[in-house]
Amino acid sequence: MLLLLPALFALMPLAGARAQASFPEAGAAGQGEPAWLWRQALGGAVQGQPAVHGQSVAMVLDGGSLRAHSLSGRPLWSFSARGRLSPFLARSADGVSYIGRASGALIAVNGSGREIWRAGLGDALFAAPVLGLGGRVFAATSREIFCFTASGTLLWRRRLCHAAAAGPWPDGAGGVLLALESGEALRIGPFGEACSWMLPAAPAAMASVARPSREGGAARPGGQAEGLVFLAFLPGGEVWAIDPSQPEAPPAAAARLPGAPVAAAGRGAQAVALLADGRLAMLCAGGEKLWSADSRVRAGQSGPGAPGGGAALAFDERGVFAFAHGSAAGFSACGQSLWRASVSNASGIPAMGSGGELLSGGADWILHAWAVECAASAAARAAAAERAAAAGGGAAGLPVPPSPLPGSPPRFAGALGAELEAIRGAIRRGSVGEREPEWIALLKETAAAGAGGSPFAARQGAAIGHRMEALRLLGLIGSGDSVPWLARFFAREREPALRAAAAAAIGGIGFDRTGLAMREFAAAASPGSPARDEQVLLSVAAAVGALCRMSGPPSYEAGARALVILSGAEQPPSVRRRALAELESLRPAQ
Repeated sequence: MLLLLPALFALMPLAGARAQASFPEAGAAGQGEPAWLWRQALGGAVQGQPAVHGQSVAMVLDGGSLRAHSLSGRPLWSFSARGRLSPFLARSADGVSYIGRASGALIAVNGSGREIWRAGLGDALFAAPVLGLGGRVFAATSREIFCFTASGTLLWRRRLCHAAAAGPWPDGAGGVLLALESGEALRIGPFGEACSWMLPAAPAAMASVARPSREGGAARPGGQAEGLVFLAFLPGGEVWAIDPSQPEAPPAAAARLPGAPVAAAGRGAQAVALLADGRLAMLCAGGEKLWSADSRVRAGQSGPGAPGGGAALAFDERGVFAFAHGSAAGFSACGQSLWRASVSNASGIPAMGSGGELLSGGADWILHAWAVECAASAAARAAAAERAAAAGGGAAGLPVPPSPLPGSPPRFAGALGAELEAIRGAIRRGSVGEREPEWIALLKETAAAGAGGSPFAARQGAAIGHRMEALRLLGLIGSGDSVPWLARFFAREREPALRAAAAAAIGGIGFDRTGLAMREFAAAASPGSPARDEQVLLSVAAAVGALCRMSGPPSYEAGARALVILSGAEQPPSVRRRALAELESLRPAQ
């Protein structure tokens, strides 16, 4: 009987105290009355804010589950965490959802609803995870921050000298910003390097903006900029500007807002702040106010699944969108009011879909959707989606890690075995930290050693065991940026053991955003491939399965084709069994 409950929820009449939305300024931009689209039963109340990726939305429910629906309302999958969840959720460009158990575990769930890894944090999440350089995942508790690779390897952890007051927020360069209760603004880079600035009070919000080009005058969103500026929004309304290129320079007072800020977001050389009384203020990098407007989105309203003071801002190609429990509003980038919505009987905080849908969970356990988008054209949405899908950092606009493989003779001295052991030890301890770029270069050099005619810089004469170990370690600490290098290595190397190790490393990293690795695997699996080897094919089957599980449906089509080839009768029995097992593992969660 319990198995029938989801079906019963979907079929039961949607009666009782249903969430309703009113749009007092629906036609402000001449777009007409926003249309109600659909509603779907969830089986629980939404906690926090839903997260949209592509054509799907995921949300944390109060019963300890994560559910996903298409933006047309079709249920996709449900994941049970078997315990209470914190009301925080982040989704990567690959569709991976990151959630936290209240008991202190970070869980990664792929785009088909399957858990792909989890890690202990020792305490509950303080806020939603932040995605950074190369797909790394930053997860903060009140006293500590952790950095994981996209496949779950702990790169470093840092104990905070004072308790976190707000954040984390992306810093625009692949790292994070945090506010501490001591009044410090803390920036932690992707490799664990930290810098802090003392302010009169702990910021309530921070945003990273581009420094305007001196040649072009005031920069506009998407224009050329020199460096970054961090804007810190203090509870009293003061705005301070921090120059991260001069860590010794004190912050400078930049502006004063007419109220207490509760959320901020940056894009290009502009930042927008939402105040507690619902007003919006758009600032440029220097602190000059460009416009202000009343969104009527009041933060701090209580309700099921809405953390105290919960509010959110989105600032992208479509405009500025403000959200709080029971209300939302949309504005163009120049401050024109597009729509305002008041949602009764709401649970959690509304969110915007990629197609202009306003999504809100109700206290009646129903997810509701209305069409409200007014500003963005289909072309702008498509361009934004393409950038998000292509972003190597796991989030739109983030840089990818450097590929520091030198074109000159090796720069690393000392016994190779000792160097590899040092890297192994750092991975075991979760303390790779600031040596990551240097070590990735070393591992690539070592792996490529002895490859005659190879275009890679190489440590000539390295033993095959050391080369295999270098590839294995690269799979543990490498990012998505390492995958094209590994795919080319796999294609050019002729030693089966090394090709198998390279395939395993790609599977360990788990992402193939360019599709190069999947194409090389498909070629290797082809019956006509001149370099077929059972060991290599076993690794290819495992790597293809890992790529599909990590990325979810976007990789399924190409991956399934490769696995079908590998499960064919002409393949060795061990390869067929492994390919069939991988295919079975790709079935969507129910």
